[in-house]
Amino acid sequence: MTQQEQIKIIVKALDSKRAEDINVIGIRDLTILGDYFIIANGTSTTHTKTLADEVEYQMSQIGIEPLHKEGRGNSSNWIVLDYEDIIVHIFYRETRDFYQLERLWADGEKIDLSEYISSENEQ
Repeated sequence: MTQQEQIKIIVKALDSKRAEDINVIGIRDLTILGDYFIIANGTSTTHTKTLADEVEYQMSQIGIEPLHKEGRGNSSNWIVLDYEDIIVHIFYRETRDFYQLERLWADGEKIDLSEYISSENEQ
């Protein structure tokens, strides 16, 4: 399965559970951490857990499990799912505003998600 197909599955999973402000940033040329960051936020810690659960479920349906997971504790302000070359960051809104990952990775390639996100959910 290609990276683009995996990104599509992840973005659609986030969108289906009403994630806010979904962004995909190509970081391949900037770091060895991975090829893409997918960043989204939820409106509560329960919502962030739900978003992460849905991403994990949809990816497991195609036989892909995260190599590593972080942030599933009591607060769930920032959950990271590491799918090797695709790293998913799911934030609680205020935590995302504080860390501003998009600003830190501003030199990355912003990926157009219009074909993945339904227009009624677009942020």
